[in-house]
Amino acid sequence: MTTLDEEDRREYYRIEDRIALEISPLGAAEALEADVLQDESPLFSLLSELHLSEFESQHLLRQLSDKDRTLAAFLRAQNKRIDLLSAVVAQTLLGQIGEPRPVVLSEGGVEFAQGQAIAPGSRVAVKMVLMPQALGLLLRARVVHCDPRPDGQFDVGTEFIETSDAQRQLLARYILQRQQLQRRQALEQSAP
Repeated sequence: MTTLDEEDRREYYRIEDRIALEISPLGAAEALEADVLQDESPLFSLLSELHLSEFESQHLLRQLSDKDRTLAAFLRAQNKRIDLLSAVVAQTLLGQIGEPRPVVLSEGGVEFAQGQAIAPGSRVAVKMVLMPQALGLLLRARVVHCDPRPDGQFDVGTEFIETSDAQRQLLARYILQRQQLQRRQALEQSAP
């Protein structure tokens, strides 16, 4: 099979990006539980909830915009204030999770390099902070592959499992925005 055929079969668009990422193995009980993962960090949980609640209320804001423009404008201004606060929380979290590192990200999973091998089939918790939106997501994933590299690191590919619609749509929106930004930057660099 050619590389083009393999790319055509991909279900999700992939981007190369730099994100703050923390991977931790799930215990047997956590791997089987169907409800949402809980994080020990109250700041990370707050950041995740802020973005999920904003996403869930967007359709209401659009409906309200049709009926009362002044109120809708006020609520958009409040959203900007909340976004600024979430950016402060995200900057604090970057100190806990670590500096952004290169990944290949899609709605279906994330691929990254790390110093320790993880057995394919293992279930892991993927904690990530996506900047500059300061989007915090905690997702379950299954390790699809773990390949050694010449530098002693391992290329680890994961597939997200049991993601909610809101989480998947937030991730899709982030990927689309990053794709648009990368295309715009490429056009600016190629322009004379």
